[in-house]
Amino acid sequence: MVSSARTVRWVIGSGALALVALSQAAGAQEVTEQQIVRALMPPPKTRGLSLGAPTQAEVVNTDKAFVDSLRGRSTRSLSLGDRAKLDSVAADKPAIDLVMEFDFNSDVLRGEALATADKLGRALSSRELKGQTFMIAGHTDAKGGEDPNQKLSERRADAVKRYLVQTYRIPADTLIGVGYGKSHLKNAADPFGRENRRVQAVNMLQVRTAER
Repeated sequence: MVSSARTVRWVIGSGALALVALSQAAGAQEVTEQQIVRALMPPPKTRGLSLGAPTQAEVVNTDKAFVDSLRGRSTRSLSLGDRAKLDSVAADKPAIDLVMEFDFNSDVLRGEALATADKLGRALSSRELKGQTFMIAGHTDAKGGEDPNQKLSERRADAVKRYLVQTYRIPADTLIGVGYGKSHLKNAADPFGRENRRVQAVNMLQVRTAER
Protein backbone atom coordinates (compact mmCIF):
# COMPACT_ATOMS: atom_id res chain seq x y z
CA MET A 1 0.00 0.00 0.00
CA VAL A 2 2.71 2.47 0.95
CA SER A 3 6.10 2.30 -0.79
CA SER A 4 9.13 4.45 0.04
CA ALA A 5 12.83 3.97 0.73
CA ARG A 6 12.14 5.60 4.10
CA THR A 7 9.15 3.44 4.86
CA VAL A 8 9.05 0.85 7.59
CA ARG A 9 5.64 -0.79 7.62
CA TRP A 10 3.71 -1.31 10.83
CA VAL A 11 2.46 -4.88 11.21
CA ILE A 12 0.40 -6.29 14.04
CA GLY A 13 0.17 -10.08 13.95
CA SER A 14 -0.41 -13.05 16.25
CA GLY A 15 3.13 -14.44 16.16
CA ALA A 16 6.25 -13.55 18.15
CA LEU A 17 7.31 -9.92 18.24
CA ALA A 18 9.53 -8.98 15.29
CA LEU A 19 10.24 -5.98 13.15
CA VAL A 20 9.48 -6.24 9.47
CA ALA A 21 11.77 -3.57 8.08
CA LEU A 22 11.94 -2.28 4.55
CA SER A 23 14.63 0.24 5.36
CA GLN A 24 18.25 -0.74 5.84
CA ALA A 25 18.58 1.77 8.66
CA ALA A 26 16.05 -0.05 10.79
CA GLY A 27 17.42 -3.46 9.85
CA ALA A 28 16.04 -6.48 11.67
CA GLN A 29 16.36 -5.04 15.16
CA GLU A 30 13.53 -4.32 17.54
CA VAL A 31 12.19 -0.90 16.64
CA THR A 32 12.95 2.06 18.86
CA GLU A 33 10.96 5.20 19.54
CA GLN A 34 13.42 7.27 17.51
CA GLN A 35 13.16 4.91 14.56
CA ILE A 36 9.42 5.40 14.63
CA VAL A 37 9.85 9.17 14.65
CA ARG A 38 12.32 9.10 11.76
CA ALA A 39 10.17 6.75 9.68
CA LEU A 40 7.10 8.95 10.06
CA MET A 41 8.83 12.28 9.54
CA PRO A 42 7.51 14.33 6.60
CA PRO A 43 9.96 14.42 3.68
CA PRO A 44 11.83 17.67 2.96
CA LYS A 45 9.73 20.15 1.02
CA THR A 46 10.71 20.68 -2.61
CA ARG A 47 9.78 23.33 -5.12
CA GLY A 48 9.14 22.78 -8.77
CA LEU A 49 6.86 23.40 -11.72
CA SER A 50 3.95 21.11 -12.50
CA LEU A 51 2.41 20.95 -15.97
CA GLY A 52 -0.92 19.54 -17.01
CA ALA A 53 -4.26 19.22 -15.29
CA PRO A 54 -5.11 18.85 -12.52
CA THR A 55 -2.24 20.76 -10.94
CA GLN A 56 -0.37 19.36 -7.97
CA ALA A 57 -1.94 22.03 -5.76
CA GLU A 58 -5.42 20.96 -6.83
CA VAL A 59 -4.63 17.32 -6.07
CA VAL A 60 -3.27 18.24 -2.64
CA ASN A 61 -6.33 20.36 -1.83
CA THR A 62 -8.70 17.60 -2.96
CA ASP A 63 -6.87 15.01 -0.85
CA LYS A 64 -6.84 17.35 2.16
CA ALA A 65 -10.57 17.96 1.89
CA PHE A 66 -11.20 14.22 1.77
CA VAL A 67 -9.01 13.47 4.79
CA ASP A 68 -10.64 16.34 6.69
CA SER A 69 -14.06 14.81 5.95
CA LEU A 70 -12.99 11.65 7.79
CA ARG A 71 -11.94 13.38 11.01
CA GLY A 72 -14.17 12.30 13.86
CA ARG A 73 -15.71 9.45 11.83
CA SER A 74 -15.84 6.02 13.42
CA THR A 75 -13.82 3.27 11.77
CA ARG A 76 -16.94 1.25 11.03
CA SER A 77 -18.65 4.17 9.32
CA LEU A 78 -16.22 4.24 6.40
CA SER A 79 -17.71 2.87 3.19
CA LEU A 80 -15.94 0.69 0.65
CA GLY A 81 -15.45 3.81 -1.46
CA ASP A 82 -14.03 5.74 1.49
CA ARG A 83 -11.56 2.95 2.20
CA ALA A 84 -10.44 2.77 -1.42
CA LYS A 85 -9.96 6.53 -1.64
CA LEU A 86 -8.02 6.61 1.64
CA ASP A 87 -5.82 3.80 0.37
CA SER A 88 -5.03 5.88 -2.72
CA VAL A 89 -4.33 9.08 -0.80
CA ALA A 90 -2.03 7.21 1.62
CA ALA A 91 0.16 5.83 -1.15
CA ASP A 92 3.80 6.90 -0.91
CA LYS A 93 3.29 8.58 2.46
CA PRO A 94 5.76 7.90 5.31
CA ALA A 95 4.69 4.76 7.20
CA ILE A 96 5.94 2.51 9.95
CA ASP A 97 5.57 -1.17 10.52
CA LEU A 98 5.66 -2.76 13.98
CA VAL A 99 4.87 -6.37 14.83
CA MET A 100 2.64 -6.83 17.88
CA GLU A 101 0.87 -9.84 19.30
CA PHE A 102 -2.91 -10.11 19.21
CA ASP A 103 -4.52 -13.30 20.44
CA PHE A 104 -6.55 -15.19 17.85
CA ASN A 105 -9.68 -13.22 16.91
CA SER A 106 -8.82 -10.65 19.60
CA ASP A 107 -8.34 -6.90 19.60
CA VAL A 108 -6.87 -6.68 23.13
CA LEU A 109 -3.49 -4.93 23.46
CA ARG A 110 -1.26 -6.56 26.06
CA GLY A 111 2.29 -7.71 26.69
CA GLU A 112 4.74 -6.90 23.91
CA ALA A 113 1.94 -5.42 21.81
CA LEU A 114 1.22 -2.93 24.57
CA ALA A 115 4.91 -2.05 24.92
CA THR A 116 5.15 -1.38 21.20
CA ALA A 117 1.98 0.72 21.27
CA ASP A 118 3.63 2.77 24.03
CA LYS A 119 6.62 3.44 21.78
CA LEU A 120 4.26 4.59 19.05
CA GLY A 121 2.38 6.80 21.47
CA ARG A 122 5.57 8.50 22.65
CA ALA A 123 6.71 8.95 19.04
CA LEU A 124 3.43 10.55 17.93
CA SER A 125 3.61 12.85 20.95
CA SER A 126 7.11 14.02 20.00
CA ARG A 127 7.88 17.54 18.87
CA GLU A 128 8.64 16.26 15.37
CA LEU A 129 5.28 14.54 14.84
CA LYS A 130 2.87 16.30 17.17
CA GLY A 131 -0.19 17.66 15.37
CA GLN A 132 0.25 15.55 12.23
CA THR A 133 -2.60 13.39 10.97
CA PHE A 134 -2.11 9.62 10.91
CA MET A 135 -4.02 6.76 9.34
CA ILE A 136 -4.29 3.65 11.54
CA ALA A 137 -5.19 0.77 9.20
CA GLY A 138 -6.01 -2.78 10.28
CA HIS A 139 -5.42 -5.87 8.13
CA THR A 140 -5.96 -9.62 8.56
CA ASP A 141 -4.78 -12.77 6.83
CA ALA A 142 -7.01 -14.74 4.45
CA LYS A 143 -8.34 -17.23 7.00
CA GLY A 144 -12.11 -16.93 7.42
CA GLY A 145 -14.78 -14.97 5.62
CA GLU A 146 -14.59 -11.43 4.33
CA ASP A 147 -17.10 -9.93 6.76
CA PRO A 148 -15.55 -11.36 9.98
CA ASN A 149 -12.09 -10.30 8.83
CA GLN A 150 -13.29 -6.83 7.92
CA LYS A 151 -14.79 -6.38 11.37
CA LEU A 152 -11.69 -7.79 13.10
CA SER A 153 -9.40 -5.42 11.21
CA GLU A 154 -11.60 -2.49 12.25
CA ARG A 155 -11.58 -3.60 15.89
CA ARG A 156 -7.79 -3.82 15.95
CA ALA A 157 -7.39 -0.41 14.33
CA ASP A 158 -9.84 0.97 16.89
CA ALA A 159 -7.94 -0.66 19.76
CA VAL A 160 -4.70 1.06 18.77
CA LYS A 161 -6.40 4.39 18.14
CA ARG A 162 -8.30 4.27 21.44
CA TYR A 163 -5.13 3.47 23.38
CA LEU A 164 -3.22 6.36 21.81
CA VAL A 165 -6.03 8.78 22.59
CA GLN A 166 -6.66 7.63 26.15
CA THR A 167 -3.06 7.07 27.25
CA TYR A 168 -1.12 9.71 25.31
CA ARG A 169 -3.87 12.29 24.85
CA ILE A 170 -3.33 12.34 21.10
CA PRO A 171 -6.30 14.23 19.60
CA ALA A 172 -8.79 11.74 18.20
CA ASP A 173 -9.32 13.82 15.07
CA THR A 174 -5.64 13.40 14.12
CA LEU A 175 -6.05 9.60 13.99
CA ILE A 176 -8.14 8.10 11.18
CA GLY A 177 -8.99 4.45 11.79
CA VAL A 178 -9.76 2.14 8.88
CA GLY A 179 -10.04 -1.61 8.36
CA TYR A 180 -9.15 -3.49 5.18
CA GLY A 181 -9.86 -7.04 6.29
CA LYS A 182 -8.08 -9.53 4.04
CA SER A 183 -8.27 -7.38 0.91
CA HIS A 184 -4.67 -6.07 1.15
CA LEU A 185 -2.50 -9.13 1.79
CA LYS A 186 1.13 -8.20 2.37
CA ASN A 187 2.24 -11.65 1.23
CA ALA A 188 -0.21 -13.05 -1.31
CA ALA A 189 2.03 -16.08 -1.81
CA ASP A 190 1.32 -17.08 1.81
CA PRO A 191 -2.21 -15.77 2.48
CA PHE A 192 -2.27 -17.24 5.99
CA GLY A 193 1.16 -15.88 6.94
CA ARG A 194 1.49 -13.82 10.11
CA GLU A 195 2.92 -10.89 8.16
CA ASN A 196 -0.56 -10.39 6.72
CA ARG A 197 -2.05 -9.83 10.18
CA ARG A 198 -1.03 -6.26 10.73
CA VAL A 199 -1.88 -2.65 11.39
CA GLN A 200 -0.25 0.16 9.44
CA ALA A 201 0.37 3.70 10.63
CA VAL A 202 0.74 6.27 7.86
CA ASN A 203 1.59 9.95 8.17
CA MET A 204 -0.98 11.66 5.93
CA LEU A 205 1.24 14.78 5.86
CA GLN A 206 -1.52 17.08 7.08
CA VAL A 207 -1.79 19.25 10.15
CA ARG A 208 -5.07 20.07 11.86
CA THR A 209 -6.27 23.59 11.10
CA ALA A 210 -6.21 24.33 14.84
CA GLU A 211 -2.52 23.41 14.95
CA ARG A 212 -1.43 25.73 12.11
